[in-house]
Amino acid sequence: MAFGYGGAIIARLRTLPCGGPFEPEQVKTCEGRNMSITSDMPELGKIPPEFFDSVIYPRLGAPDPAILIGPRHGVDYGVVRVGDQCMAFSTDPFFIVPAFGFTKAAWFGFHIVFCDVAVSGLVPRYLTIDLNLPPEMTALQLDEMWESVHCEAVKYGISIVTGHTARYAGCNYPMVGGATAIAVGPESDLRGPHLVRSGDAVVITKGPAVEATGLLAVSFPGHFVREGGPEFQREAEDIFFQMSVLDDCAIARAFPGIRTMHDATECGVWGGLHEMASAGGYGLRIDKESIPIQSVIRRTADLFGFDPFCAISEGSLLLIIDPAEAPLLLKEFEGNGITAAVIGEVRPAAEGLKIIAGCAERTLEHPRVDPYWGLADRLAREAG
Repeated sequence: MAFGYGGAIIARLRTLPCGGPFEPEQVKTCEGRNMSITSDMPELGKIPPEFFDSVIYPRLGAPDPAILIGPRHGVDYGVVRVGDQCMAFSTDPFFIVPAFGFTKAAWFGFHIVFCDVAVSGLVPRYLTIDLNLPPEMTALQLDEMWESVHCEAVKYGISIVTGHTARYAGCNYPMVGGATAIAVGPESDLRGPHLVRSGDAVVITKGPAVEATGLLAVSFPGHFVREGGPEFQREAEDIFFQMSVLDDCAIARAFPGIRTMHDATECGVWGGLHEMASAGGYGLRIDKESIPIQSVIRRTADLFGFDPFCAISEGSLLLIIDPAEAPLLLKEFEGNGITAAVIGEVRPAAEGLKIIAGCAERTLEHPRVDPYWGLADRLAREAG
């Protein structure tokens, strides 16, 4: 999944060595095969699909028939059958930005980890966590951070089963370790792209650019105040606690017609929809004008000059559901204070991926580059 950086973190990361362009090279696998690396890595952010396909995907250790879902584009979790139950796993960095305050930062770090496994349809139950802490972190800061993690775990019925905690030289914010979220349930509750059918409805919650707006507002409050005043900054900062799909997924799990779910993280709504369709091998017809955009998010995108549909959006749940159940699902979301809308339908793969905007139609392409990264870097430079 994807993450946003606070302003001070961006400034620090700019000083670190990054990989540059390189020529394709041959590596030898443990089976003795030659493998060509033909894709470059980005300076920041997720590796591109081509690099994943050529370097990571061909080498996944020993095969095991108990693996029901392994690594693939557009699927946020892996699934293993254990007896008569299934366990879904998702692993992410544990992400802490001190500028947010350690309580708020840990809230976000916890939800980053669990959102990817919540979309499996199984119930999140367990957490394992490795904390590789920077030497400058104090005991009081660790206490505040861990109290926030504990409180969120209690709230969602999640138990922490193992981990590792230490300070190490060379460890820096925001990536202070890693964590694995685990969800459990019967195979009948498991959702995934294999269940999607032509004619199914496509639904979104909260609209686009949730994470981009929330992170920018807490990372660069002065820019928001200067551009729109203190009330605008406060309204944008309130978006921060929308950056989770745990509640959205808990509501959706009650509907047997849910086919698959995906958290729109890096490259936003357009990226998420493209990844879902690629994973399932189906077409989409999306009505852009049906996608709700919260007014403060629209204003943020206009003021800072980015496309909200391509911007990082942790907290925006994309899901596909039996169209007969869609009205009841929207009503349930509304009753829980979550904005949601039907934004399109699944089509046969031969029809491709289409975005309809008024009378115009265009192909949905993956954005590949999320505008948040460049914008956050620019704002950090301006902040000095």
